[in-house]
Amino acid sequence: MPNALECKQSLTGTALDRVKALSEDITKGGDEAQLIRRMPDELKDTLIDNGLFRFTLPTELGGEDASALETIEVLAAISEIDASIGWNVMLGSEINAMAAGGMPKDLAREVYIENPRVVMCGGGGPGSQPAYAIEQADGSFKVWGETTFISGCHNSTWCFMGAPIIEDSKPRLDKNGQPIFRMWFMHRSQWEIIDNWDVAGLRGSGSHNVMANGAVVEARWYPVELMRTPALYDNPVFRIPVPLRLSYNKVAIALGIAKSALDTFCETANNKVPMMSASKMRERPIAQYRMAEMTAKYRAARALVFDAMGSVEHELERGAERPGPEMTFDARLACTYAAQACMEVVDVVHAACGTSASYMKNPLERKLRDAHGAASHRWVAHPLYETLGSILFGMEPDAEFSGKGGPVLGGLGKK
Repeated sequence: MPNALECKQSLTGTALDRVKALSEDITKGGDEAQLIRRMPDELKDTLIDNGLFRFTLPTELGGEDASALETIEVLAAISEIDASIGWNVMLGSEINAMAAGGMPKDLAREVYIENPRVVMCGGGGPGSQPAYAIEQADGSFKVWGETTFISGCHNSTWCFMGAPIIEDSKPRLDKNGQPIFRMWFMHRSQWEIIDNWDVAGLRGSGSHNVMANGAVVEARWYPVELMRTPALYDNPVFRIPVPLRLSYNKVAIALGIAKSALDTFCETANNKVPMMSASKMRERPIAQYRMAEMTAKYRAARALVFDAMGSVEHELERGAERPGPEMTFDARLACTYAAQACMEVVDVVHAACGTSASYMKNPLERKLRDAHGAASHRWVAHPLYETLGSILFGMEPDAEFSGKGGPVLGGLGKK
């Protein structure tokens, strides 16, 4: 099998070009994903063959070194076709790249270059079984626990699971007296999927629970974290803290859904003759009003995200170690607003289409569910407005909104 660098040479066009060329495959796979509640293997293989789980990786690892703005464009384009497939690619490409940023280069060669089909998953929340890890005599660790919302787990070779190190029945502490909590890098042979993802929105994302029951993490994998700084590569995205990185990836899905909903509304209005009407929907003033209003809202949301993330990239390109508090705030506000605005766009055009939009065969029905699923994600959800509003009132931002980090998703702990 060719390595990742050789596979990259076989790719043609940009990642965005390849997404457009795969529109029919993504549509077909997205329909099947609704039935099986995960991305079908055939489509997964097609997307891997076209480099769409690697495009965010550094060029040294067989990727295309995508910027934050390029990443948003690619993920939004996939999500215009099908949001669940977009979510799968978002999660897999996102974690692939985050892990690569600080992975020791000898391990990175084994993980990425020698296995060009690698896809990763992980993160999630605590499950019904509290997670913990215990060091073994040979320097390895065994991990027990369950984690929730592991999107794309069926696609993945590796999974990151968060767990504290337990020693003598108590958490091991770092030099500051804090429990050491790590994101453990576990091979597919060490964890099982709990089939419990049965939802409406983003139904095909395969976001099942994952469980480890004494999973063995060899000592050589200990340095691997979900994200580590300073990164080993120059691309500014590797200096974007985890909360903001997760935010702009998530809002990309919402932007794609809203754009697709507007296109569907336009097509419907140009063809549908509402009941007890002699003219097409497009001639109704309310349809015209909603089309203009929601197009403006979508464009404003997209422009706000691209402006804020463009400023972040510019600051980092000038040499900043990480985005400053002002840039971080603006970007988090933009991503939160855009996710909520895109949900409103889909809600409004769905309602404007009338009863026909409620049929399962109508594309707007799935887009309605998916828009709500995307907008409810922790990193772009409406409760963030409370914290963002408090900062606008002059209150001190915490680490998540000051550019210094955020809720623990890893970070190199000491043995």
